[in-house]
Amino acid sequence: MNKMPVSRKVAIIEEALSAAWPNPKSELDYGTPFQLLVATIMAAQATDKKVNQLTPALFNAAPDAESMSRLEVDDIRNLISSINYYNNKAANILAMSRRLVEEFGGEVPATREALESLPGVGRKTANVVLGNAFGIPAMPVDTHVHRVSNRIGLCSTSKPEETEAALLKIIPEPKLIDFHHYLLLHGRYTCKARKPECRDCPIREACEWPEKTM
Repeated sequence: MNKMPVSRKVAIIEEALSAAWPNPKSELDYGTPFQLLVATIMAAQATDKKVNQLTPALFNAAPDAESMSRLEVDDIRNLISSINYYNNKAANILAMSRRLVEEFGGEVPATREALESLPGVGRKTANVVLGNAFGIPAMPVDTHVHRVSNRIGLCSTSKPEETEAALLKIIPEPKLIDFHHYLLLHGRYTCKARKPECRDCPIREACEWPEKTM
């Protein structure tokens, strides 16, 4: 198994994946921080593609926190009923919107503490909004980021929060947002969970996964 310094791995990943995705960004469709927050809540246990199929109608009905807060939960549920866990997601979207109106003037806050105080918003969702909506360095860890980071040997962790802590130590802060996208997109399209495409992997020289195929 090839062993190399983590700093070298980071450099290889940045060089190869920045070439593959020179302007990495979220694949969720949104126009405002509020819409990104709603879409990210919806994306839990669902694909971005599926979320993007549903948000146009939802945002047409309620494009901001004020208008969303005036809906009934059944209104939201009916608009997102084809997504996983739509009952809980509809309830969280409504409660979150009402909290934004009541406590934040209808605006999405730009701090992790305030974001995590909102219904349905955990650390990963908060990190997604901080990085993508506000450009604040953060490392959201979803299943793709967690899997890829451990497979290639950037860390050896069992929980997403442990992966986040490990990545924060080895990736320079100014590069965190892009690196999140690099790892996520690589996991989504190449380093897949069941059938990773190792032969086409641009960072295979840095990968320590013993089951990789060449």
